[in-house]
Amino acid sequence: MPKAKSKIEIRNKRASFEYELLEGFTAGIVLTGTEIKSIRAGKASLADSYCYFVSGELYVKNMHIADYWWGSFNQHDPRRDRKLLLTKKELRKLFRASREKGLTIVATRLYIAQNGYAKLNISLAKGKREYDKRHSIKEKDMRRDSDRQ
Repeated sequence: MPKAKSKIEIRNKRASFEYELLEGFTAGIVLTGTEIKSIRAGKASLADSYCYFVSGELYVKNMHIADYWWGSFNQHDPRRDRKLLLTKKELRKLFRASREKGLTIVATRLYIAQNGYAKLNISLAKGKREYDKRHSIKEKDMRRDSDRQ
């Protein structure tokens, strides 16, 4: 019997505004104790989160997962660095790309997959300039006005 689709989906809206997203990947996350329960309760934030490499492994920094309400002495650190699980091929590709000037890896979406595991969508991104941001705002306003009519 297939599991029901989860309604938990935490997005990083600021990432699409600050960066031009070039290529996306889906990664698993190594979680401890009460972190998955907090995510299932929707108590997580991806604001200002980014990924970096340490000895060939990819980690996400500044991803906030709130303390679990019913947790006891085994509470987790809300802002700890969490390891991401990707294939070797994807890790090599991201490592080479992140070494280029102007490219970074940002977390864009956190969700619970159908198998019950937490997944993180990450994207290879290039920073936007100020005039690019103004152009994005203008396009969004024009799209909103055309939808109203």
